[in-house]
Amino acid sequence: MTDLTFVSKQLTKPFTLLALASTIALSGCNATQNSVFYQEKSPSKQAPKVLSDMDKHLAQVTYNSQQSYLSYNIVKSLTVEVGPRIAGSTGDKKAVAWAEAKFAELGFDKIYKQPVRVRNWERGFADARVIAPFAQQLVVTALGGSIATPEGGLTAPVVMFDSLDSLSAAEPSTVDGKIVFLNTRMQRDKAGRFYGKVVPNRVRGAVEAAKKNALAVIIRSVGTDNSRFAHTGVMRYDDAVKKIPAGAISTADADTLEAMFEQPSEVILDIEMQAKDAGWQTSYNVIGEFTGSTRPDEVVLISGHLDSWDEGTGALDDGAGVGIVMAAAKHVKDAVGQPERTIRVVLYAAEEIGLIGAYEYVRANKDELSNIIVAAESDFGAGKIYRLDTRFAQAVRDTPKTLYSALSDMGVELGNNTTNGGPDVSMLPKYGVPVVALKQDGYYYFDYHHTPNDTLDKINKDDIRQNQTIWSLLTTYMAMSDFDPRPAPNVQ
Repeated sequence: MTDLTFVSKQLTKPFTLLALASTIALSGCNATQNSVFYQEKSPSKQAPKVLSDMDKHLAQVTYNSQQSYLSYNIVKSLTVEVGPRIAGSTGDKKAVAWAEAKFAELGFDKIYKQPVRVRNWERGFADARVIAPFAQQLVVTALGGSIATPEGGLTAPVVMFDSLDSLSAAEPSTVDGKIVFLNTRMQRDKAGRFYGKVVPNRVRGAVEAAKKNALAVIIRSVGTDNSRFAHTGVMRYDDAVKKIPAGAISTADADTLEAMFEQPSEVILDIEMQAKDAGWQTSYNVIGEFTGSTRPDEVVLISGHLDSWDEGTGALDDGAGVGIVMAAAKHVKDAVGQPERTIRVVLYAAEEIGLIGAYEYVRANKDELSNIIVAAESDFGAGKIYRLDTRFAQAVRDTPKTLYSALSDMGVELGNNTTNGGPDVSMLPKYGVPVVALKQDGYYYFDYHHTPNDTLDKINKDDIRQNQTIWSLLTTYMAMSDFDPRPAPNVQ
């Protein structure tokens, strides 16, 4: 039986508001008659207005590919019309204006901005060349926040370490006056679990190398690809330690450089980077709401981050998340009319440089955080969702069986109850705010992460549509039911 035939038959009987939203968002994905989506609706929760409006709307959405692929089209708009949007940059300012206009276009009834002060950093020119033992040009990029090399660059011997711990344990004399090469490989994994094991090289490498009087540090890119795209990302300095330049070379060039250490001659590298701090700028968290009809003070917060690195167009990180949550909220509004609880979509500023917008959101809204029923963030690309992790009050964790069953029918298993929900919402559980994480397949995500190759063509339209469907389903349930998972269990 086709989806269209099945949907038309279902309109002859009452069925759940959960069914309405998921059917609309699905728009062509497979569903079965046995799915919990299509269970009859309880009399206490009848919504005649929704049902009477559905014939026209279902036809419009199901036949209209623009609506069916709304999340994809939002990402396309962001990447084509704005492109790169590093915090505080001209692109970032364009993104803020774009987000306000897109919220208005989608019909959000409340749209506002929250100012966030950020340091704007500019990448500038970067070049790296092996001088000896074999001349080779390397693909290099500055790490976010790095200082520049001295004018004209610097040339020095290279010392290689396989981990940050090895560098920390090294005799200072082996590092003094040299360029440190941190050569740690990142393993590929569906959940991206090895990112946290390798990213300290990027974040702390310059400090640890400078403690031993190194002149600069370069790292093997934090990525799973084998390519000549270098991966950028934020790094940190310690005010008590001398600042040195920090860059990343592509994984393929890291292989080349590693091989040079197999022969006895000294490896000498010339590196030049012209990165600079461009001073303080104002960015914004951009927020759109569908105000709750009966419980407006109870908030379902779904989010992504608006900024990106400047190398690619930020399609996966985090244009996809922006598209998914904006589309999900729009689908819920179209399905049920005005939601009972407020649906708040937060597009955070400056996630890439340290969750700056998220911290500002908490600071500015601290007295109202207790009103958030649940918070979630989409920030891991556009791979298919396969698991739901939660951080709900333990006493009610098993209560939303209808939601869990619906997700199970779509191949989404129930996971743990210990998640922090995603980068920008990770600080909320300590204030008692429940969070969820819809886990995406990130097997290839770190091939493109923070590279010039993070572009729109890496998004599979059907995969991102599956995301918007599941986010619509979750958001509908939380906005239209009485389920209340507060407070979140304490953060250990």
